[in-house]
Formats: sequence, structure tokens, C-alpha cells
Amino acid sequence: LPPGEFGGPWIDALFANTLDPAAHPYFASIARLRVSAHLLIRRNGDLLQYVPFHCRAWHAGESVYIGRPRCNDFSIGIELEGADSISYDDRQYPVLAAVIRALWEAYPTIRPDRLAGHAEIAPGRKTDPGTAFDWQRLRRLLEEKTV
Repeated sequence: LPPGEFGGPWIDALFANTLDPAAHPYFASIARLRVSAHLLIRRNGDLLQYVPFHCRAWHAGESVYIGRPRCNDFSIGIELEGADSISYDDRQYPVLAAVIRALWEAYPTIRPDRLAGHAEIAPGRKTDPGTAFDWQRLRRLLEEKTV
């Protein structure tokens, strides 16, 4: 945050609902949002957890997945620090793959064919991870024996 700018404390503040709308002109338009995620993978590969997996995070908003509404009620929200049209950092992909593998192990009902971006569950409203995200690369990493 803001779009196209990375690093800094702003994502933490957004997820803690303490974002100062006066800190940047863009923040005035999003400071009232009440959002969170289970995990954030920063561009440098650092992994942060904001919400325990057994609790609801507010990452999807109005959403539907395979006919089931309210994705926040049944999904795990993993955010990647990035922008739709800027390539994600090479350090993010192996961390994301490791997280997904760990979730598959801990939660057997999470299946490989059930990975979705916000753009798929809230089309027209959300666009991430966008065209810069390499889904094939992620799937290759997930198919490897070790990540």
C-alpha cells in the first residue's frame, strides 16, 4: 500500500483497522474498510499470520465459489504483497507453495483443484492476483516433492 508501493507498515495497519487516512491520499478511500487475511506473503518472502486458520478472516467480501456464497465463512485468505500488473517476486512463490502444502496436510478437505484468486470469487469487484501472477509456476512448485 498504496498501489504499486511495497514495504512499510501500511498493510499491518490496514489489517489492524488502524490505517491513518491522513498518512497518504490513497488511504482516505480505504481507511474505513474492515479487512483482514489469514496470511500475508511479503515481496521478500516473509510470511505473516494475522488471523488463526480456525477463525474467519475478512479477505473476500461479497463472493461466491462453486455456487457457495460468503467465501470468508469457509476459506483461508492468503494475500501476496504485489499488484495485478507487476510481476510477483521470485521469493514469494516457494513460500506460497510451502504454505499451501502445509494447509493440505493440516486440512485434508482443502484440495489442489480448489485454489482460487479473488478475481475468481468476486469477479468485477476484485482483480487480484491479476495477470502478473504465474499460476503455472505455482502449480509446478506444488507438484515437486519438496518446496
